[in-house]
Amino acid sequence: MMQFAARGALQVPAAENIEILVYLARHNKVFGDLARMTLAGWDEKSSLAAASDPQTTEEVLKYFISPDNLRPALLPALLNNPSVPEKDLVKLASTALRETVEVMLKSERVRSSPTVVVALKSNPYLKKEEAEELRQSSSGPGSSTQQSVAPVLHQVSAAQAEQTQTAPDPVDHVESHDPSAGGAEEETVTAYINEHADEIASEGNKPFQSIGGVVELLGEDYFPVIETGEAPAPAETPAPVAAAAPKVAPKPQPPAAPKRENALQKISHLDVKGRIQLALKGNKEERSLLIRDGTKVVALAVLEAPKLSDGEVEKFASQKNVLEAVLRQIPLKRRFMKNYIVVRNLVANPRTPLDLGLGLMKYILPTDLKNISGNKDVSETIRKLALKLYKQKLDSANKK
Repeated sequence: MMQFAARGALQVPAAENIEILVYLARHNKVFGDLARMTLAGWDEKSSLAAASDPQTTEEVLKYFISPDNLRPALLPALLNNPSVPEKDLVKLASTALRETVEVMLKSERVRSSPTVVVALKSNPYLKKEEAEELRQSSSGPGSSTQQSVAPVLHQVSAAQAEQTQTAPDPVDHVESHDPSAGGAEEETVTAYINEHADEIASEGNKPFQSIGGVVELLGEDYFPVIETGEAPAPAETPAPVAAAAPKVAPKPQPPAAPKRENALQKISHLDVKGRIQLALKGNKEERSLLIRDGTKVVALAVLEAPKLSDGEVEKFASQKNVLEAVLRQIPLKRRFMKNYIVVRNLVANPRTPLDLGLGLMKYILPTDLKNISGNKDVSETIRKLALKLYKQKLDSANKK
């Protein structure tokens, strides 16, 4: 009967089924894994009803709001459910990734709670203008937290603002990047921009902001030392003898060549539309940076690039510092899913949403299932299911 319950097959109302499954998932060592898998694939309509109902038990709500079990579709309902403890919202606010931060900023309950706002201000994925808006709309409690944000974030923002003042026109800059770009690339760019025109307009001039932390992305040479010492000093200031000895006068120097910019500096100059063009027409290094763009419409454009190689997608599938939307988009491309390494990397990636990882597990070979079952970085549910499937495939092979 308990196994029957762990499969969600009891003839009881959906809310009771969910409560039973959460209890088994949290407290039953024998059927807990099965209950967690059942909950991960539970009907969204019923799950949403439970997440938004103030009468839902606290244990169920705590399970749904937990980062390990959080489903994006349920988040708005959970944030506005008064029965979800504020301490759980505080925990989520301080550790949430960019997509979750965006949803939290739209929640009236989040914005009206000083405690949650303070925690949200400490989140590294909160943008400078969003933090400023929260500071202005809230009273004293948030002011001290604003000062504790990592100094490197302020450094990056200031550098981007300074570079933007002297930056060339974004579109011209991108188009000059690859003069040999073919008509196919131009068509791809035009089609993508037209298809996502509303999203691009809503993002406005949002600057580049990487997923996974600025230090990891920028590296130690992001702010290179400007070699001002190379500029030749006036020879000897020959004021008295300048007219008498013209042949000693220094030759006119040719105009200094413009300093070369690295890929990250180039990207920092561009607005959303410019970065989309670069994602679709740029080189491998530029795509590797733009796939980590916190602006979803830019990151997803990388997956549409005509020059995108299978090796790059294999790397993207294993990265922890990309948007969840990128990992969800990869399986929607048949070309990518024909590559076994892409599928394996998605399942083994701790950042992959639980429902996606569970759905791809059936394609994994026994050797990789065994490795995933011992990978402590992935969720316990993925590990246990990998071990179960490994044993099943091993038994099936032995019988043959």
